[in-house]
Amino acid sequence: MEFQQYKLVWTIIFIVATILLRLLVVKSLKRIQTKFGFQRSRIVVTNKVVSILFSITLVVLISFIWGVEKKELLLFISSFLTIIGIGFFAQWSILSNITAGLILYFNYPVKIGDKITILEKDNNITGKIVDIDAFFITLKTPENKMITIPNGIILQKTVQFFPDEDVDKMF
Repeated sequence: MEFQQYKLVWTIIFIVATILLRLLVVKSLKRIQTKFGFQRSRIVVTNKVVSILFSITLVVLISFIWGVEKKELLLFISSFLTIIGIGFFAQWSILSNITAGLILYFNYPVKIGDKITILEKDNNITGKIVDIDAFFITLKTPENKMITIPNGIILQKTVQFFPDEDVDKMF
């Protein structure tokens, strides 16, 4: 029996190995945090980076197992990076809001239910985050008004965060 006949088996082996290796790295990072006293936020970011790297490696390995050629994979990766790059530099486009939405989802310290104030020159906007979408963040103001703000604007403005207990008192 040849390697080609075992594509599914090799795929499952690589998935299980990746999961086990990631769990081992996460446990090691927790031990490093307690041993050296690193901040929890540093370990969380490191876990995200490790997870992304393991996922990318897994996708590349599985692609090779199932017969994707190097040229096709490089074309896909370069196209993806080009789209991300355009999203970073095109400040008012839909693509920039999608890119900003991904950044807010994976790497921004706010979550649904947090109270924030977007600090602007003349008009600050305060509210509780009701939804984080691909294009917009929806805020509920103390006056029970719903405001949608493009994700790109959230990344460009200064945002003030409030502790969770203040949210319950305000709303």
